[in-house]
Amino acid sequence: MDVTTVAGLILLIGIIIGIALGVPIAVVIGVTSFAAIFVLLGNDPVTTSMNSATEVFTGMNSFTLLAIPFFILAGGLMNRGGIAERLVDAARVVVGKLPGGMAHSNVLANSMFGAVSGAAVASAAAVGSVMGPRLEREGYSKPWAAAVNVASAPSGMLIPPSNTFIVYSLVSTTSIAALFMAGIGPGVIWTLAVMLVVALSHKRHRTVAAAEGGVTVTAAIAAKTLWRAVPSLLMIVVVIGGILSGFFTATESAAVAVVYCLVLGFIYRTLNLKALPAILVDAGRTTSIVMLLVGVSSALSFVMAFARVPDLIGDLILGITENPTLILIIIMVILLAVGTFMDPTPAILIFVPIFAPLVSDFGIHPIHFGTMVVYAFSVGVITPPVGNVLFVGARIAGLKIEPVIARLLPFLAAIIVGLFVVVFIPEISLAIPRWLGML
Repeated sequence: MDVTTVAGLILLIGIIIGIALGVPIAVVIGVTSFAAIFVLLGNDPVTTSMNSATEVFTGMNSFTLLAIPFFILAGGLMNRGGIAERLVDAARVVVGKLPGGMAHSNVLANSMFGAVSGAAVASAAAVGSVMGPRLEREGYSKPWAAAVNVASAPSGMLIPPSNTFIVYSLVSTTSIAALFMAGIGPGVIWTLAVMLVVALSHKRHRTVAAAEGGVTVTAAIAAKTLWRAVPSLLMIVVVIGGILSGFFTATESAAVAVVYCLVLGFIYRTLNLKALPAILVDAGRTTSIVMLLVGVSSALSFVMAFARVPDLIGDLILGITENPTLILIIIMVILLAVGTFMDPTPAILIFVPIFAPLVSDFGIHPIHFGTMVVYAFSVGVITPPVGNVLFVGARIAGLKIEPVIARLLPFLAAIIVGLFVVVFIPEISLAIPRWLGML
């Protein structure tokens, strides 16, 4: 057995055992990668250490990655800035008159807040804490209300700005700006899928005695409510508008977002100087986790390239079928399965280098593939056993996850159908960046 085969087996077996034992994914990736490099480089500890350290540093040494800590900090500032309630009220004005209007408001508010904060977990917590009591007062069952909140929270991972697209951009060397624009269509598909299930099922999960929409919203109140939400939503306009106009790069836009959120928080009087140290520490902690994952995943990518893992997996899939449609279905099923036990960041860092060359050979645009990947891994954050949004949404509602999962299944089915709509209709992802001259 040659050394490349041994290195590949070390990676495969080590990652499976590590995940099964509940070892943090960054540790699993780092240890297995260093062990594989040790085998590949002739069992030389000094050379292994130097090469491993070089790969980790090279993976993190990217100007593009500067956007991640800034967007994380911007999201933290938004979370403490009293934004959620303003967006919930605005969503209520926009979709409140639809059947099941309160639940639709939850969905739309999550889309807006997720886009502003860029974090599905933060969206589920912030919007869920506001919407949960409102939905309960309207007579909806708590498990169903929690499921609506959980199902809609990840839409912000697709609607720009998105840290997940930044990670994909790093791995695939594609344009962040084009990815941001490409995510709008799939984000809308996700939101509409959830709203469709709400429209079809809201009556079954509501007590007969409750009467929704008892308060009439006048035009003046509606205008005032929407106006209160405009400054929060303008962050998206500032960030995306600045990128499209060429006034600043996608990386620089993250720093602009931080300044905007600071100013907005002080104007709203929801932020003060005493709160900033805790926000900075929290953002630093989250950033360190992401950057460690990026670094050790770079070492993993080095091993996989050396051991020709992408070629082997590509040959394996092509041995099953050469039909591009079936290949895409197989890849999406694999990514959906991976997403159930792995967070999006390490999953993208590991699997995009494996599958990107294969889909490229079949003429799939890397921007389109990026939206597929991010959409598929976004499903994972609401599915057990690792779905952090699922756990946060259930905790905010004061429930165990079992009753929430039971109500979540129809939403998951609709969201997965939406995934394959995105997969097989490329223009959903490519139309906006193409219209803007990015492709």
